[in-house]
Amino acid sequence: MRSRLLTAATTATVLAATLSGCITVHGETAVVPAISTSEARKVLDRFIEVNNKANRTFDAELNKTIEGGALGAIDQAGLRARDEVHRQGNEDFTPLELTDPRFLIPEQAGWPKSFVADTASNRGNGGRWYLVFQRDGIDEPWLATYLAVLSEEETPEFATDGDGHVQDVPVGGGPGGEPGAEKLVVPPEKASKGYTTYLQEGGEGWAAGPHTSAWREERAKNAEQPRVRTEWADLPVQPPRFTPFALRTEDGGAVVFFASQHYMKQTASKGYSPEIDDPYVEALMEGEPKQSVTYVRVSEQAVLVPTAADGGDVEFLSRVTGLTGVKGS
Repeated sequence: MRSRLLTAATTATVLAATLSGCITVHGETAVVPAISTSEARKVLDRFIEVNNKANRTFDAELNKTIEGGALGAIDQAGLRARDEVHRQGNEDFTPLELTDPRFLIPEQAGWPKSFVADTASNRGNGGRWYLVFQRDGIDEPWLATYLAVLSEEETPEFATDGDGHVQDVPVGGGPGGEPGAEKLVVPPEKASKGYTTYLQEGGEGWAAGPHTSAWREERAKNAEQPRVRTEWADLPVQPPRFTPFALRTEDGGAVVFFASQHYMKQTASKGYSPEIDDPYVEALMEGEPKQSVTYVRVSEQAVLVPTAADGGDVEFLSRVTGLTGVKGS
């Protein structure tokens, strides 16, 4: 689906004057905008600049200064593999262009703080890029942690307050959300567990489609093939490396960004050895594939989650997955 920061103003510090003097209220407790629009623009500009440098030279370490979470795991593994195969760098590189940005900035308390850059892109099929940026502390950089590519038709309307700030859904019901907000059928912090459990066991709650029912059917069909047996394991991921993020929609539901990890083990029949003919897979290989190969993938999802009151299934809006490791045995 694809191969694919901080001045004091961004620390969300508010000064309150009282009769006894000035008191500094920090972003750890006060509900304040995660970032200003002007600073968000600087974060996006830096992302574009460093992203292009890193992809031109296949520099995974440089990418770590602008990406983290699921997006970073996928892109950094891809850069390491390409650097191994193409030592000369990307001679045919076309710079990434992100234009017409709209910034979806919530008011939040505590860490991490997050916002979304909704932009047009010169990559892909014309859908808009929704880049989630997260920052784990006052001295930490903003990192892009999720990417979803959405068409105009499938993008919901996000709920906003009188100042134009979007409304996030705090992970674990923490501070910062709007009072009395409706509960979701799947809270953000349970999305990874819910999805991976569904893939392993089936059940209700996830709308049919290529990333749910069709994927389970494909696995069952391909489990036993001539000379190879394929097994899958799906594992939820946890903060702080993979922290979900959700924005409330106008109807009370939410768009939830979350990650998951997926293992696929292919074991060859006796007398045969796994065939690896992809140089990028070989570049990530650990061990020797004598009898089996285990592929490790990280996946980043954007899903539409209805309220518990309305009920209904979780619907996929976007899913980006990438190979992050390979082990032979």
